[in-house]
Amino acid sequence: MNGTSNQLTKEYPTYKLGYYISLYGAALILLWIGIFKFTPTEAQGIKSLVENHFLTFFVYKIASVQLVSNAIGTIEIIIALLLIFSPKFVALKKYAGIGMIVTFLVTLSYLFTTPGIWKVVDGVPVTDFFILKDLMLLGFGLMIFQKNK
Repeated sequence: MNGTSNQLTKEYPTYKLGYYISLYGAALILLWIGIFKFTPTEAQGIKSLVENHFLTFFVYKIASVQLVSNAIGTIEIIIALLLIFSPKFVALKKYAGIGMIVTFLVTLSYLFTTPGIWKVVDGVPVTDFFILKDLMLLGFGLMIFQKNK
C-alpha cells in the first residue's frame, strides 16, 4: 500500500471508512474514559497505577486522588476533542497524535510498573486486559501523527 492518502482512498474504498471509524472510535473511548475519571470510583481505580509509576509516583504528594484523576480525565477529553475536530482543522491532527502517543506509552508502561497487575491463570500469564486496548490506540496515534492530510 504505497502512495498518498488520496490514492489509498481511490484504490481501497474501505480505507477511508476504516480511518474514520478508528478516528471517532478512539475519540469516543478517550471521551468516555476521560469523563469517567471525574468519578470517585475511577479515581480510586487508577490510584495503584499512578502511585507505582516512575513518572507519576509523586503526584499524590501534591494533589488529592480525585484532583489527579480529574487532571488525567481533562487531558483525555482534550485529546478526544482534538481528534473530533481534526477532520475540519487538519493542524489539530498532529497534536492529537502526540497526545495519544504520550498517553498510551505511559498507560502501557503501567503493565511493567504496577505490582500484581500480572497473574497466571491456568498456566497463562494474564493482566488487566483493559490496558491492552492502549496498544492499538498507540498505533493509531502514531498513524495520525504521521498523516499529513
